[in-house]
Amino acid sequence: MALTVASLLKEQGEQLKLELITGEKSLAREVRVSELNRPGLALIGFSEGFRAERIQIIGVGEQAYCAKAPPKELTESLATMLSFAGLPCLILSHNAKMKTPTALMAACRKNGVPLLRSKLDTATLVGELNEFLESRLAPRTTLHGVLVDVYGLGVLIQGEAGIGKSECALELLKRGHILVADDAVEIQHRRGGILRGYCPEPLKHYMEVRGLGVIDVKLLFGIGSILDRTRVELAIRLESWNAATQYERTGLEAPHTTILDVAIPQIRIPVSPGRNLAVLIEVAALNQRLRSKGYFSAESFNQKLIDRMKVK
Repeated sequence: MALTVASLLKEQGEQLKLELITGEKSLAREVRVSELNRPGLALIGFSEGFRAERIQIIGVGEQAYCAKAPPKELTESLATMLSFAGLPCLILSHNAKMKTPTALMAACRKNGVPLLRSKLDTATLVGELNEFLESRLAPRTTLHGVLVDVYGLGVLIQGEAGIGKSECALELLKRGHILVADDAVEIQHRRGGILRGYCPEPLKHYMEVRGLGVIDVKLLFGIGSILDRTRVELAIRLESWNAATQYERTGLEAPHTTILDVAIPQIRIPVSPGRNLAVLIEVAALNQRLRSKGYFSAESFNQKLIDRMKVK
């Protein structure tokens, strides 16, 4: 769903202490990027490279300039700045006691650009607003699977229907690990190549187990067994055992899967009677934590074998 200035006011008005000054008829303008802009140079007439697609934050310094700048020059600069297509809105920060510059209000009214103010100081407003926009506008997808936090590592368990994903997650819960999502896993691509996994609101804390039906994980296992979100750092694919399929034996290869253009390690685990999948996933998570710190067990073992052969 598109984020408009009206949506921003509705969803974050109280949190960010936002108030609309002018531009009631232009609240349908869309906010398309999470980055913010401080238009200092644009206010003095230099608009080359101006990032009009971003929300414009007018801090204390910019407001002081608007209050003292020559009216004619300021009006011309504002007219140029506000004429850019796609500009969502302007927000005056730290504006609890400061008087809103008349020229700025008149220019926004004339160009149909929403002008808002916030009681928060500039640094707090920028931090809070940026976090909200990044969360709201980040690319996202929904995958079929189970997301479990194992030893602090977000593990996405996937496989065909009926392979045992939920049963495996149940065993992990019994062993003290934490459920994030069952059946549907919502994943966001956050800044820095981070994948963050959530559970869609209607399914939170619930799990469907064939033969048992829907269970409430929070009531059965306690509040410590659930987590709202976690970083997705490892993918496990459960597959039916096939004698003709070649599975990884040494661990020297490092296969990956790509989610929202981010590559994460993937491990294929064959499912057959007698295999303790929960233990295998625990070991996989611990091994991945070692890898993330630069230690590769398979490579270390392989190097020892090579060194031993050289000695002989």
